[in-house]
Amino acid sequence: MMDALWQYQFRIILLGDSTVGKSSLLKRFTDGIYSDVADPTVGVDFYARSVDIEPGVKIKLQLWDTAGQERFRSITTSYYRNSVGGLLVFDLTNRKTFEHVREWHREVSEHILPHHMVYILVGHKSDLVDPRGGAGRKVTREEAEQLAAELGIRYVETSAKQNSNVDRAFELLTRDILELMRMGEIVTRDGWDGVKSSLTAKVLYPTEDDDDMLAAPEREKSCSC
Repeated sequence: MMDALWQYQFRIILLGDSTVGKSSLLKRFTDGIYSDVADPTVGVDFYARSVDIEPGVKIKLQLWDTAGQERFRSITTSYYRNSVGGLLVFDLTNRKTFEHVREWHREVSEHILPHHMVYILVGHKSDLVDPRGGAGRKVTREEAEQLAAELGIRYVETSAKQNSNVDRAFELLTRDILELMRMGEIVTRDGWDGVKSSLTAKVLYPTEDDDDMLAAPEREKSCSC
């Protein structure tokens, strides 16, 4: 029944090194739970949740959790091309995971050419960071914001344990994708699962193809006169 109520379905992929907390973010976002015991993702795991972005507009998110280990890279790369959005996740207490963000961004961007993906940069495990910038923090907010600016994306710091900014991170990314769709920079196309629209969406936001179909009988009638 839920599937009949969404206007669009966005396919989102989480990217980043192993242990940055991608699975924890997804479990908090989709199930509202947190566990200190984390099982490493093997290949790809799948989650789903619908969000009400604005009155009358419900987006179903297909969420794919990718393994960060190198040995699973050949499996996870096959999921890049069919995604419209990506969360680039690093651990605020592990500088190497931050330094690898550019590599993740470059790898994914190369695999989806000539198309592009909408990203958001996520600094995770903010619960382990002293708010004054002391114990635990290995990446400053300024550094992370600078990287996000260079990549042309937003930056959010989150904590799955404290449920801090988790919903906000996913909602910001969803809003950015929807806005680009309305601007015509992202469109649905055959053979691509990044964005799918329901019949409800076609009523709310007719496409050029829909307009052509509506206009066709009038054109035919004119020709026959």
